[in-house]
Amino acid sequence: MKDETQVYHIGKEHRGTRLDRFLISATQEMSRTYLQRLIRNGDVTVNDKVAKQPSYLLRDGDRICLTLPPPRPLDTIAPEHIPLDILHEDSHLLVLNKPAGMLVHPANGVNDGTLVNALLAHCTDLSGIGGVERPGIVHRLDKDTSGILVVAKTDVAHRKLSAQFEQHSITRQYLAVVCGTPTEVTGTIDARIARSRRDRRRMTTVKTDGRHAVTHYEVLERYPQFALVQLTLETGRLHQIRVHLQHIGHPVAGDTVYGGERRALNDADTPALKQALAQLKRQALHARLLGFEHPVTGESLTFSAPMPKDIQRIVDALQTYQN
Repeated sequence: MKDETQVYHIGKEHRGTRLDRFLISATQEMSRTYLQRLIRNGDVTVNDKVAKQPSYLLRDGDRICLTLPPPRPLDTIAPEHIPLDILHEDSHLLVLNKPAGMLVHPANGVNDGTLVNALLAHCTDLSGIGGVERPGIVHRLDKDTSGILVVAKTDVAHRKLSAQFEQHSITRQYLAVVCGTPTEVTGTIDARIARSRRDRRRMTTVKTDGRHAVTHYEVLERYPQFALVQLTLETGRLHQIRVHLQHIGHPVAGDTVYGGERRALNDADTPALKQALAQLKRQALHARLLGFEHPVTGESLTFSAPMPKDIQRIVDALQTYQN
């Protein structure tokens, strides 16, 4: 396939507009991140000269040429017919309930068994704007976190959904069984997050640098040594909930990275609870609700997924013990 070139002539109405902002408006189907990448790769010229920065301010009479490279083949990622729990699907997007144990996209040499492999088999029209390894992926869940994800099937849907995530206008609620019982029924955890310098697999809270992160929580049920907590994300950082709960001394039960597995097993007081925790094999964290505005129709949509059986077993054991 050949490269596609789009040409734009700048008039007075666009004078002083940033180059990347103009291209977002002109193309309507590409994200700012993708367009900035094209600019930095030399795929955009201004008056036949390669644009140096996305922040270039347009002038009257500028001639902009945008060259779109052909899509790269997904030669390392094969479609796989893996069953999907689809809650909603239309021509623009797909909402599903991801099981625990499934990676969202290929990473660290894993190129099969991921959600992307399953999506490539299910859809022939996935948005490619997420890149070769992440087609259609707007956001993600950790491998061992279950729950609701939305996937974009067109570039327009991808761009508009991404904007909602960036603006924090999407509702994301999680359920978690945590070690210990938070003193307050409701609270907010406001702590910046950065990658740990000691262990690159982990994230950690930091006082400076890092990324701003806010998690709101509500204790739904209290049990001896444990609690069922609902969490609402204001921001969406890597491992945010798990790191924030560890930060306040209540790691997610079963979390091998942030201390929840050993503590939960040590605190389990009944055979039924010990057995339920031993069967868990992951952190007891579930993305139960996702609410957003449909990127094309503007309709307000909300989807929920019931608590999975492995976490429900723990809750049942805790309730039995409490009663």
